[in-house]
Amino acid sequence: SKGRLYLDLIRWDRPAGWLLLLWPTLSALWIAFGGFPGWHVLGVFVAGTILMRSAGCCINDVADREFDRHVKRTAKRPVTSGAITPREALGLGAVLALVALGCALTTRIEVVLWALPAFVITVLYPYTKRHLSMPQAILGLAFSMGIPMAFAAAYGSVAMHQKYIWALMASNLCWVLAYDTEYAMVDRDDDLKIGIHTSAITLGKWDVTAVMLFYFLHLGIWFSLGQMLKVSFWFYAGLALATAQVLIHFWLIRHRTREGCFKAFTLNHWVGMCVFMGLALA
Repeated sequence: SKGRLYLDLIRWDRPAGWLLLLWPTLSALWIAFGGFPGWHVLGVFVAGTILMRSAGCCINDVADREFDRHVKRTAKRPVTSGAITPREALGLGAVLALVALGCALTTRIEVVLWALPAFVITVLYPYTKRHLSMPQAILGLAFSMGIPMAFAAAYGSVAMHQKYIWALMASNLCWVLAYDTEYAMVDRDDDLKIGIHTSAITLGKWDVTAVMLFYFLHLGIWFSLGQMLKVSFWFYAGLALATAQVLIHFWLIRHRTREGCFKAFTLNHWVGMCVFMGLALA
């Protein structure tokens, strides 16, 4: 049925995508509000995250439909296979983005002002794969826009809290570069054939080393954030659990097998969850 196809289009059966977006956003909310932000703000940010990730999938699949035919993993996506037309996919994406905007309007106008560039970056990202050697960096920026929005929701202005915002965005960028390079390693052979750029291709034989470096930068920035925020033991316990998982990731990707790299990618949301839970408990 059409409904089933639409759910496939927004990857409803794969929540890992929106969880990767959610954990850093929630962490930023907890820091901005000094703890639980209240049910209304929490609801808006959770709904906005799921809606915008779903809208992003619609845009991405339309932009990549010619490429996706040649990639084992993506050849059966609804737009690529012709089950849904590009117009239908973009229509659904537009509706989801408008609902997300409606959610943002129930908070502060500053949140909406940050939501607009976030949407623009989401639309541009699929096209960067044709021209940039590290398109994952643009994805990292897109996946970090919830961070300034969290501070805008708490204070209206972000000017007073720039050191936290920059640190959170830098750590998230490193995390995205780590997990999306793992993801790109799955499709490297197909991507080389069709001529699109990914970090896995650009990094070549240094891919595994770079992934681990990105992870440790991500965790290192979080460690220094913990020092800045003067948090309790629980935060460092969460960070230690996240670090243990990163070592498992190295084990999974060390031979660069498709299965190992994909497994590592899908486990990433647990890394984000450990950091957030540690922060929330602290």
